[in-house]
Amino acid sequence: MARIIAIANQKGGVGKTTTTVNLAACLAAAERRTLIVDLDPQGNASVGLGVDKESFTKANVYHAMIGEENIESCIYKTELDHLDICPSDNNLIGAEVELMQAFARESKLKSSLEAVESKYDYILIDCPPSLSLLTVNGLNSADSYIVPMQTEYYAMEGLAQLLNTVKLIQQNLNPKLEREGILLTMYDGRNNLAKLVAQEIKEHFPEDTFRTIIPRNVKLSECPSHGKPIIIYDITSKGSEAYLNMAKEIILKEKEREISSQENLSLMDQVIDKKPRDNFEIPSFDDYQV
Repeated sequence: MARIIAIANQKGGVGKTTTTVNLAACLAAAERRTLIVDLDPQGNASVGLGVDKESFTKANVYHAMIGEENIESCIYKTELDHLDICPSDNNLIGAEVELMQAFARESKLKSSLEAVESKYDYILIDCPPSLSLLTVNGLNSADSYIVPMQTEYYAMEGLAQLLNTVKLIQQNLNPKLEREGILLTMYDGRNNLAKLVAQEIKEHFPEDTFRTIIPRNVKLSECPSHGKPIIIYDITSKGSEAYLNMAKEIILKEKEREISSQENLSLMDQVIDKKPRDNFEIPSFDDYQV
């Protein structure tokens, strides 16, 4: 069953789509079956992977959410093995109006994804830069969420607004939604303000901030215009190195969850069987070199 991760921040220009596309590409390079769901009406994730807009005008995430098409017919291959995309276009803007009176409108995407969850290891949802019905659908569908944050003055204010929305969704729609992590993006180590913001975020969220920091990088800015993720456009760049490291962190977190789950099951079995428990130590995350 896929782990569904929403990439969300209501503030635009923070590297949300860049993170979705390049993290997905790196996960696919690690042979994890990965699907991108482009939930942003701008369709930038679709363009960033070189998908021809004319090829999906009649079958994309919009048609899946309003029930005109099943989601399988709205998924397209990319040039990377193990990476598919469910694209979007500006018709998705109309979905919010069309779904306004619909029953279970907050769960339309979740219901659609149930048909393909078993086919993937990861599903990444690129949410729009707003706290809209589309974003609510993305977070309601997800197991966890990533918050890309540019290291600038207004970053913390935007984060507070998003966390309030997440809290409401956890209380009313998706109690299992958890924070995958906060990702610092567009970081310039020469800038004192960037250093200060990064330090403040790490102090407020020490357990939830990714160790990987995405640098401000020219190649990362160029690759969307070529319709290629950074690992294809320039695998030697600092941006490529950063997203490969982030993918390692995601995979290692998943392995730690599996180990923890197996440990809990083992404990339950031993309590039931009343057998002595074998010594078993979960490896520390610091043992992994990411």
